[in-house]
Amino acid sequence: MLLRRLEYLAALSRESHFGRAAAECHVTQPALSAGIRKLETELGVQIVQRGQRFEGFTPEGDEVLRWAKRILAERASLDQTLASMRGGLSGTLRIGAIPTALTVSSILTTPLHEKHPLVRFHLESMSSREIVTRLNDFDIDVGMTYVDGEPLGRVKVVPLYQERYLFLTPVDGEYGDRSSITWAEAASTQLCQLTGDMQNRRIIDTFLADTGTEARITVETDTVSALYAHVTSMGLSSVVPHTWLPTFGIPEQTRVIPLPAPKRSFHVGLVLAGHGPESMLTQALVEIARTRSVRSALRA
Repeated sequence: MLLRRLEYLAALSRESHFGRAAAECHVTQPALSAGIRKLETELGVQIVQRGQRFEGFTPEGDEVLRWAKRILAERASLDQTLASMRGGLSGTLRIGAIPTALTVSSILTTPLHEKHPLVRFHLESMSSREIVTRLNDFDIDVGMTYVDGEPLGRVKVVPLYQERYLFLTPVDGEYGDRSSITWAEAASTQLCQLTGDMQNRRIIDTFLADTGTEARITVETDTVSALYAHVTSMGLSSVVPHTWLPTFGIPEQTRVIPLPAPKRSFHVGLVLAGHGPESMLTQALVEIARTRSVRSALRA
């Protein structure tokens, strides 16, 4: 029963709304509220700030929530271990990935699914900063992000590949007939890039700024599909990672031109929470990553 009340608390944290949290837990709102009140009585502290609607957690509630997420994560890990002992892994592996790496995830999830067909996957696109936060909050099991860029804090790292950069541009554009291009020339064109909260954008901004030419960003977006759409519909160009090509290809009436290798290279890898043992599902994904050459799969 305690675990159920902890699930109520975790759902309320995700939804910030009693009704939606109750729906997620498949109970009525009064049942969820009663369960959380019983938890408060058992622990002897107020957990939730109450008003006309959900107003957040008390300081004691934040601490209870932190332990609740840890306990629920340990319970999920136990379920996975027992399932494995019964004959095969099952459960849901939650992966958070930066947009530039999300397209690569299938190189790992496909062989894992072939080996353990009962495993399900939940993938979300998020920033590198959000990945670290949600790892530490037990909201995801593993992240895919840059591992040698901005500080990651207490995480474990499994490198996967080094990112390379290409200039995607219309065939009838200013540089459409070129076989090579400089970073300064790329900066001088009208560009469509990911938004500034994405580390890929901050990395590319650094490379463009090193040329001394102010980049001309015409469109910003947080999805790859929207970026491709604007490149083709508005005749824009874009600096893109090489990992997009195997999945998205090259849009019609555009071409890609290799950019010179920048002074500093960036690697993408798996990041795991630094606290406690990994779940069986996370360990299985790491095993795939260490035995399968992602670089070869991407023709890096």
